[in-house]
Amino acid sequence: MNDWQRGEMPDEVRLSPRERLALLRIEADLRQDPRFVRRMGAARHGVWLPVSVVLLAVASVFVAVMGVRTSDPALMWCFMLVWPLTLVQAFRLLCRAVRSRPCPGARLTRWL
Repeated sequence: MNDWQRGEMPDEVRLSPRERLALLRIEADLRQDPRFVRRMGAARHGVWLPVSVVLLAVASVFVAVMGVRTSDPALMWCFMLVWPLTLVQAFRLLCRAVRSRPCPGARLTRWL
């Protein structure tokens, strides 16, 4: 439970009881909107997918380069395990980027 739900305000902000009540009502209305809640959750958790793609890509390149330089079969197998994960995460990131920017000439229904 955060400060807003308990009715407490941070020290640097002074609001009247009427203003606090208005803010609590607005927040309650926003929590009832499923689209808003989903988008806010995506905004909070949205940083982990790009970070995971970058880290997996760096690991894939490192393992591939070291595997080629040393000809170690274990490193080649590690690359074969990490590379598909990198592609899957990159595809998820690409799908999310495309989905968040609708085209100006997009159709009204998803089957047309």
